[in-house]
This record gives sequence, C-alpha cells and structure tokens, in this order.
Amino acid sequence: MTAQQVEDLIHLGFAAKRKMLAIEEVRPHYVRARLPYRDSMLRPGNVLSGPALFSAADLVMYALVLSHLGPELMAVTANCNINFVAKAKPGDIVGEGRMIKLGRRLAVMEALLYSSAEPETLVAHVTGSYALPVKG
Repeated sequence: MTAQQVEDLIHLGFAAKRKMLAIEEVRPHYVRARLPYRDSMLRPGNVLSGPALFSAADLVMYALVLSHLGPELMAVTANCNINFVAKAKPGDIVGEGRMIKLGRRLAVMEALLYSSAEPETLVAHVTGSYALPVKG
C-alpha cells in the first residue's frame, strides 16, 4: 500500500472528522508518520505527554501493520512498551516504525519517536506487537 492509502484507511477506520496523522513514507518493513501538534498534547512542564506519545507510537505501529497486510482493520495492539528517553518539546510527533517480525498471528515492531521541535533528539523508544486476525 502507498503512504496515502494507509493514511486514508486509518482515517476511514477511525471515522476521523479531522486529520489524525500524516503518513510520510512507506517502504518494506518501515513507516514514517507525523501526528500533528495540538495544545491538548501538553502536560505540566510544557512537554508532550505520555498519552500523546503512546498514541503516536500506536498509530505508527498500526500503519506499519496495514502497510504490510492491506485493509485489515481488525489487527489490534497486543503489547506496548515505552521508554521515555528525553523531554519532548511541543511540536508534531514524528514516528519511525520498523517491522521486526511479521508472523501469521503476531506482528512485532519498534518505533522511534521525535518532536519536530528537536528533530535530532530521540524522545521515546517503543516496542510493541499487534495481534493479527485469524484468516478463514
């Protein structure tokens, strides 16, 4: 699937009334996506919140699964582990996802998250898995 097809599928699946994310790049075993900044993402201390970073990571991993399986909207998060490694200054959340293993029942991935305010600073390292629907 193309970046635009994956983006459209996610927005359709969530019945989003406004743009949730932008898929910037899709290639085998890789997705780059951007979650647009909103003031509601901030926590005290003027940093991006954990829930905002989790949302970005989960959407990146979901996009990665869809880019490999096609329109399989029933894939669901099975596990997610986040290591917050730096304060995330306010800005778009940019995520790069990499497929580690795509099996018949489980996809295992990692995501690296950055803030567009400091694009060279890794703010979170995420590992996760998605349960894939049983075919047939």
